[in-house]
Amino acid sequence: MRTSPVWSPEQYGTFADERGRPFADLVRRIRADDVRSVVDLGCGPGGLTATLRDSWPEATIVGVDSSPQMIEAAQEFADDRLSFELGDVHDWSAPEGSLDVIVTNATLQWIPDQLDLLPGFVKALRPGGWLAIQIPGNGNAPSHAILRELAAKDPYAEFARDRSLRPDVPGPGDYVDVLSAEGCVVDAWETTYFHLLQGDNAVLEWVKGTGARPVLQSLPDGLRQEFEAEYGARLAEAYPQRDYGTLLPFRRIFAVAQKR
Repeated sequence: MRTSPVWSPEQYGTFADERGRPFADLVRRIRADDVRSVVDLGCGPGGLTATLRDSWPEATIVGVDSSPQMIEAAQEFADDRLSFELGDVHDWSAPEGSLDVIVTNATLQWIPDQLDLLPGFVKALRPGGWLAIQIPGNGNAPSHAILRELAAKDPYAEFARDRSLRPDVPGPGDYVDVLSAEGCVVDAWETTYFHLLQGDNAVLEWVKGTGARPVLQSLPDGLRQEFEAEYGARLAEAYPQRDYGTLLPFRRIFAVAQKR
């Protein structure tokens, strides 16, 4: 299993409603009937996976995540139809033709060769099955650009430079090309959400649960606090807090494919 940051379900759960909206929008585009078997790859703390029980009340659902902390938190949602297991999405596989729906939400952006994984996902689907993908596409946003810039500076660079780098993510057209070649009918799109966040330095609190976490964890005590203070100050300038909250534009990329 590949090295992964130690994720915090509590920090990730900050702004849960805003984080959950793309998942709901993704699942609404899956028009599957008679669903009996569902896998959520990169299930996180399990709350969103649990909502799939309402979408497909006859299905057995499995959530997979590489973080022991996330899987432990997800167990509170487990029941006779919903289970969670530790596993790396990069190495995941299932018997050919065994699944009705595969969902992977805000996970594949961490994997450089993610497009190479898609044929295996499609093979795991039965004919007529569905694959649904959502990834962040905001790598050029100030939140990420500032993070990379600071991580490349001394005294942080020795520890953090490599942890700030992210793979280039595919666009909607890339998903269409790859999944169409695997015999799927593909619906792909992108959208920018304008999240209205409450609280002091809200964007810092947002990224501490996701994109900035590997960088912060790479830094030793003391230097971590120094980095976070400098990063937070620059984020507060880039995303000013207004009387009504802090506006965070966030681009996301979606693909929903049905196997012929």
